[in-house]
Amino acid sequence: MISTASRNGSSATAVAKCTASTTRCLMTMAVGVIVGIVVGVVVPSAPVVLSFQSPRPTSSSSLSSSSRSRSRSVHSLSSARDERMRGGDAASSSYDWIRRDFEVRTKNGNDDVTAASSSSSSSSVTTAGEVPPRGVGGMGTRAPSTVLIYDTTLRDGTQMESISVSCDDKIKITRRLSKFDIDYIEAGWPGSNPKDEEYFRRARAELDETTFSRLVAFGSTRRKGVRACDDVQIRTLVDSGAPTVCIVAKAHLWQVTDILRADPNENLDMIRDSVSYLTSQGRKVMVDLEHYFDGHAFDANYAYRCCEAALDGGASVLVMCDTNGGSMPWDVERIVAETISRFGNEDDDDNNNNDRETTTTTTTFGIHCHNDCGLAVANSLTAVRAGVGLVQGTINGIGERTGNADLCSIIPSLALHCDVRDMSCKDNLSDVTSLSRFIDETLNRAPNTAAPYVGASAFAHKGGLHVSAIERSPDSYQHIDPSRVGNRLRVLISELSGRQNILGKMRSLDLEDHHDDAVLNERALVILDRVKRLESMGYTFEGADASVELMILHSTMGYCPPFQVLDYTAQVYDTNVDSASRVMSKMERRDVDMASSLKKDPSLARATVKVRVLDGALPHDGPYLDRLEVSEGDGPVDALANALKKALSPSHPELENLQLVDYKVRILDPESATRAATRVMIEFKDVDTGRKWTTVSVDRNIISASLNALVDGFEYALRDIVAACVVDFE
Repeated sequence: MISTASRNGSSATAVAKCTASTTRCLMTMAVGVIVGIVVGVVVPSAPVVLSFQSPRPTSSSSLSSSSRSRSRSVHSLSSARDERMRGGDAASSSYDWIRRDFEVRTKNGNDDVTAASSSSSSSSVTTAGEVPPRGVGGMGTRAPSTVLIYDTTLRDGTQMESISVSCDDKIKITRRLSKFDIDYIEAGWPGSNPKDEEYFRRARAELDETTFSRLVAFGSTRRKGVRACDDVQIRTLVDSGAPTVCIVAKAHLWQVTDILRADPNENLDMIRDSVSYLTSQGRKVMVDLEHYFDGHAFDANYAYRCCEAALDGGASVLVMCDTNGGSMPWDVERIVAETISRFGNEDDDDNNNNDRETTTTTTTFGIHCHNDCGLAVANSLTAVRAGVGLVQGTINGIGERTGNADLCSIIPSLALHCDVRDMSCKDNLSDVTSLSRFIDETLNRAPNTAAPYVGASAFAHKGGLHVSAIERSPDSYQHIDPSRVGNRLRVLISELSGRQNILGKMRSLDLEDHHDDAVLNERALVILDRVKRLESMGYTFEGADASVELMILHSTMGYCPPFQVLDYTAQVYDTNVDSASRVMSKMERRDVDMASSLKKDPSLARATVKVRVLDGALPHDGPYLDRLEVSEGDGPVDALANALKKALSPSHPELENLQLVDYKVRILDPESATRAATRVMIEFKDVDTGRKWTTVSVDRNIISASLNALVDGFEYALRDIVAACVVDFE
């Protein structure tokens, strides 16, 4: 039995040893820090960097007969991925898939880090009013200086739910993409549907030579057991006349054996034979390696053999596809780098500067990403950093499931934040916002206002402190000048706004030239208080700039509205009172069929509007004219808009170009049921200039709310072009 004194003595000894050990450890660390500082000063070109690297894949065995014959289930596929994430070692721990490596970067492999170290060591003091330099990171030594842009909006983009495009629209979009200087335009899959067959037939006749030279016909490898020269689908690709052909080939062993149900070696023959035949017909051939990243994780050796088969056939471009969209950026960078290292032109020291027309003698690598994890853009940029020279994507990121990589984000990022010096569409960067909106309008899609670079909210500022800072320097809360991508800065008005938000709107109306600062500040505070009270009632002005500007103008002495609505009525005549339940009930009694029930005349709405129009050149000239007009429409709002336009057009014929493009209604308090206040937002468009604006109104009567929003929209359309609307400050 051990005594208490003995135990205490042992504890004291242990504490002493621990203290001594800790002291030695601290001394060692101190010496290390001193040595590190000395080395960092004397040899600044060799910094020590902590890097987090994904594990290297386990070496893949060569394709054996047993691996060809065994059936790989989805469970085994997941197991293979899990094993790779664990480092491929059964004895390793469950969290060992992240390896923390200390490595000393060599001078050749760390030029960007060295440059950053040198830059940070130099003095960089900015004076007042000077914009500090932005932290634009380099793409790394593997990134090419030339990047080709490949658009697949017309093929992969149309696979998105609710998107359909006519042949006429495809021709229009092709011309617009060519004007933007997109290198390759994947126009469709000839032979798969009549629309694409018609497209290529019309393209040969209607497109100019430059535009047609950018076209790519998409297809697949030949069928099993059929020679490429005898495959109907392959022949259709040639007959399309497109100078470039892109064929999809499976590069995932499990997909080949279990989905395609083909012998792995036969799949390689299908790739090689298809590419060889197409190149023999004078076509430039690209190969989309489907499921490449998942296939590389499953069996890297087979994925490489698919690359070899395509290159043996004469492919000019190998495109690595993240088909399921589940790859992480670090995996993309590693796999791309390993693939390019294996098949790239190692003997060509200037490979990064190859001319875009000489890729037939070298291997160009591409990337095709899907957005299932929200990483399509990040993975595409990462792939460029790892060495790919071609990026596939779609305008606005449309595409199958959650979409493809968004070229409207990739192109500006490459041009403005990366080291890519040669990109054909770089000179047209200021047109990217208009291109984005053209595609949305052609496809009848609502634009994503929050889209990076091109969205209406991309450079919108709401918080008062932010707006105040923006007034001093736009760079304080913006990563680029919006005009570089054809967008614009917007100051939003809301209950969160500050005085600077309102003053910014006043400046946009040129009111500061006519009033001193004290008057402007006082007026801004009054309007801000009004905005906050209205928003508490249910108004929202974030998307209704037109209503805000009119509010400012109406509070300005001397402003004279071009017209005034004196009274109105709206009536609806409807004999179709068959609800779905009544129609089905009648059908069951066989009194009527479904077709006759649904083909009844639509409801008829009639509106009467009486307006007072200022018909003189200036407010004091007069005379005031009263007009009363009656018009019909598909509903009460449409009838009111038609009557209002009819009453105002004799004095203001320019309103004939006015068009209502959107009408939104929201019940602000659903619990109040039919007594609830209703918010109406109406979007207008001048079909002649393409200009759009939105107005808002709130009322318990939905017709009244709609009329007020209509009146604001019509008045806003006239404020810049009618002399009577000019503010008289004299």
